[in-house]
Amino acid sequence: MPMIAAVATAVPPYAFSQDQVRDMAHSFFSPTFPHIDRYMSVFENAQITTRYFAAPAEWFTTPHSFQECNDLYIKLATSLSQQAALECLAQAGLTPADVDHLLFVSTTGMSAPSLDAVLINKMAMDRHTRRTPIWGLGCAGGVGGLARAYDYVLAHPTERALLISTELCSTTFQWDDKSKRNFIAASLFADGAAAVLVEGDQVQSLKQAGAPSSTAQAASKPRLSILATQSTTWPATHEVMGWDIVSTGMRVVFSARIPGIVQSLMRENVEELLTPHGLSLDDISHWVLHPGGAKVVTAYESALGIDPERLTHTKNTLRDYGNMSSATVFFVLEQFVRSGQIKPGDYGVMAVLGPGFSCELALVRGQ
Repeated sequence: MPMIAAVATAVPPYAFSQDQVRDMAHSFFSPTFPHIDRYMSVFENAQITTRYFAAPAEWFTTPHSFQECNDLYIKLATSLSQQAALECLAQAGLTPADVDHLLFVSTTGMSAPSLDAVLINKMAMDRHTRRTPIWGLGCAGGVGGLARAYDYVLAHPTERALLISTELCSTTFQWDDKSKRNFIAASLFADGAAAVLVEGDQVQSLKQAGAPSSTAQAASKPRLSILATQSTTWPATHEVMGWDIVSTGMRVVFSARIPGIVQSLMRENVEELLTPHGLSLDDISHWVLHPGGAKVVTAYESALGIDPERLTHTKNTLRDYGNMSSATVFFVLEQFVRSGQIKPGDYGVMAVLGPGFSCELALVRGQ
């Protein structure tokens, strides 16, 4: 089975406390919301302490054009992606030249050529490296990208795929949007990057056979096998989450229906992933869930019958980083890996939600 060999993350240099962001939002939205103090509890209820943004506080006090925001996205997304990628490869004892396929996931900026091409050049990767840019999956892009990496190394078991997921949600902020949805978004979203190395199941055999590689030191690293993935797009829900593309950039769309959808549909969806493997919800030791927001986490607990303490890493990620869209689930995964909690034979489920309205799942097992 394909293996997750390493995972690494990176955040921008500008850390903001939730109180600091709350005060900024109060100043920005108060002219539109006469009774704004009634709404400020949303920042506390988000259960976030710290977030990281692409620019310092003063940058957000002045409106910026879509071009200015996108230029910032391209510059910082490239550097954060490279940082996460090099750390991920270093954990596995690899160099960029050892990667056969680079997948780049993002929905918070635009670039042509896509940033995977830029990164291939900046990291001096082989000029024949295959590349796949993935745009539009939003928060679902993390596990969605992982599924495509899984597909690739399943077909090419002697090769490695590097998945990079980078989102700069702060660069999409709309200065002319004084709506409640923009206010809610300001309480939740943040910036971050992650990189995940996925190896075909014959890569380890090649190492053991003495094939030339710089990866010998990685042979004893903790690893996760990917047993299966599943994509779901629920009918008549396409308006629940996404972007409205407007003249000033990308205006966030997300509905209050999301926790209810999780509550009513998620259990059956996960069971569809598990049943072909002879597994039930009770067989899952670890839940690696994207913390879309505090209400979504609560809906997961209820729908899947998960004890709250089993979602500690999900809640800690939300608390310490906020919702970084597609990259967030890998911050949760990184916490699991560092904790050493996933033992050989343990089953885990990775789950994310995104525009469509869609769900991406992966069934993993400790090795």
